[in-house]
Amino acid sequence: RQWHPGQEWILEAGGFGVFDPGINALSILTAILPKSVVLSAATLDVPRGRGAPIAATLQGTSGDAAFSADFDFLQTGEQTWSIHLEDAAGETLSLIEGAGAMTLGGERQPASEDSGEYPHLYAHFATLVREGRSDVDLSPLELVADAFLLGEHRATEPFSF
Repeated sequence: RQWHPGQEWILEAGGFGVFDPGINALSILTAILPKSVVLSAATLDVPRGRGAPIAATLQGTSGDAAFSADFDFLQTGEQTWSIHLEDAAGETLSLIEGAGAMTLGGERQPASEDSGEYPHLYAHFATLVREGRSDVDLSPLELVADAFLLGEHRATEPFSF
C-alpha cells in the first residue's frame, strides 16, 4: 500500500506480487554468492481473488551456504529492506535501508561519495546500446519462477489497496 498504491497489476497473474521489489534483493544475492543459488522450498501467500503473492518465504542453498528470504507487503510501520550475510566465522555484513547503507560486525560503514545506483545503471545501459551488446542475468528471475513452481501456495484474506 505504501510503494504500489492502487497498482492492481502487481497482484495479477504475471505481476510478480511481492517479488516485484524482492527481485532486487535476489539480484544482489545471486551476484555476491560464489556458487549458483538453488531454491529448495518456498511458501507463497496469495490473497483470494489475486494471482500473485502478497508475502513469500524462500529457503535454499549456494554451495554449502544456506539462505532464507522473507518478503511481505503487509508489513506495517517503518518499512525494512535488508540483507544479512554471515560467514563461517560468524562475522555479519548487512545491507540495510534498501542497500543504501552497510554494516560490518554491527558497525555502520562510511558511505561512498559515488553511491548513485541509477546514474551508474543508466550509464551502463547507454554503453550497451551504443556497443550493440546486452547484459542479462536471468538467475533472479529463475528463482522467482522456481518459487511459483515448487512453492506451497496458501490462500489468504482478500487484499485491496
